[in-house]
Amino acid sequence: MAISFGSINTGLPKDIVKQIIEAEKIPLKKMDGRKGKIKDKQALVDELTQLMTEARANVLASGNARSLKELKVNTNSDIVDVTVDKNVAGTGSHQFEVVSLAQKSSAMSSGFASREDSYLGVGFIQYFLPDGESREIYVDSDNSSLDGVAKMINKDGDNGLTATVIDDGSGSDSPYRLLLSLSETGDGQRAEFPYFYFVDGDNDFYLEQERKAKDAVVKVDGFEVEVPANTVKDLIPGMVIDLKKAKPGEEFSIQVGEDKEAVTGKVTNLIDSINKVLGFIKEQNNIDQNTDTSRTLGGDSLLQTLEGRIRSTIFQDIETSKGFRRLSDLGITFQRDGLLGVDQKKFESILSKDYNQVSEILVGRFREDGTKSLGFIENFGKFAKQALQYPNGVLTSRKNGLQSKIDQIDRRIEQKQRIINQKEKNLKDKFARLEGTISRIQAQGAGLAALGAAAPPTQQLG
Repeated sequence: MAISFGSINTGLPKDIVKQIIEAEKIPLKKMDGRKGKIKDKQALVDELTQLMTEARANVLASGNARSLKELKVNTNSDIVDVTVDKNVAGTGSHQFEVVSLAQKSSAMSSGFASREDSYLGVGFIQYFLPDGESREIYVDSDNSSLDGVAKMINKDGDNGLTATVIDDGSGSDSPYRLLLSLSETGDGQRAEFPYFYFVDGDNDFYLEQERKAKDAVVKVDGFEVEVPANTVKDLIPGMVIDLKKAKPGEEFSIQVGEDKEAVTGKVTNLIDSINKVLGFIKEQNNIDQNTDTSRTLGGDSLLQTLEGRIRSTIFQDIETSKGFRRLSDLGITFQRDGLLGVDQKKFESILSKDYNQVSEILVGRFREDGTKSLGFIENFGKFAKQALQYPNGVLTSRKNGLQSKIDQIDRRIEQKQRIINQKEKNLKDKFARLEGTISRIQAQGAGLAALGAAAPPTQQLG
């Protein structure tokens, strides 16, 4: 049964204990408010950390001359497709001609009226692989159809041979044929096609047409070369050339050059990611009379530290083979709004004239003694790594400091809550005892009043 304290017995409000406890909880609410503000700041530090992490990822993606470099190919895409390995291929031009495509060994059987119901008879198939190995497949009456034979050949996955039943489109009474093909192309993959030994079939089963495998023939800078497949590797270092069609007598060029647009895009993406960090700092430092700096990072030393280090990295002198340069020599400078801007015309102009100079400013160069200078990208990457480093980076330290304050408040809240809980229990016990005491006094008073009412009236004297 719940204990209540009312004005009937004690004259106190019924919720007196609740009122007292609510008053005791006021400091808890204030501590929760302070904790909420710190969490808001912590969320902003997390956001800034993520922006720095993304900027560092862009740096790592283009952190050396190889990863920064991009190549593009200009060629006749109707005849060939060309892909280049930028780490192997060089810039330049080659004359190319596809004289003939590589082909694989294939053969086609005599025709039958049905692919499923045709009866070839019972027997076996013997064939020889390019390495000279002999194989035999026994065909019983249950599999003695074109589809059945094709299925048995394809079931042997190691034979390098595939079988397909086709309709030759002739419109004849026997249009269905078995087409046999080796998997590989080239002179080295010529095969001796199967011998068919069948008896009691509806029609004779034999190979009617055959095409031998052969190498592709191409010309590179006027010289004829035979290659075993239509995908040509290592003919020109760093290039994979897929031959699509033969065009004998039609020569075209394969040109490989620096991909200025791709390099410009990489640099632009990097600058954009740095601008996101600078933009965040600018937004946080934009303070007016309505700004609640207890919930933001406005004026925080963390922002001053990061912005100062970013600016020093932007303005840092960089050693190149032509003397010391700065990022601004590439058309990358601070704008009026405090963010970085890229003059693409200037950047691409320098890139066209002297790619090595651009590369040295961005990613450094190797000196004659074998040591290496640091470029802007490496300098920024080094700064970003230090800022994010655990546990002493400025971002990590700031986040840990805020978390420490939150943990301290949580401990104080927990301690204060224990005291309040004990106080609530003591108050309830005291008021319960007081209620009981008053109830007993009231009962005794009522008893005395009853005794007085039952006594005979006192006679008047005198």
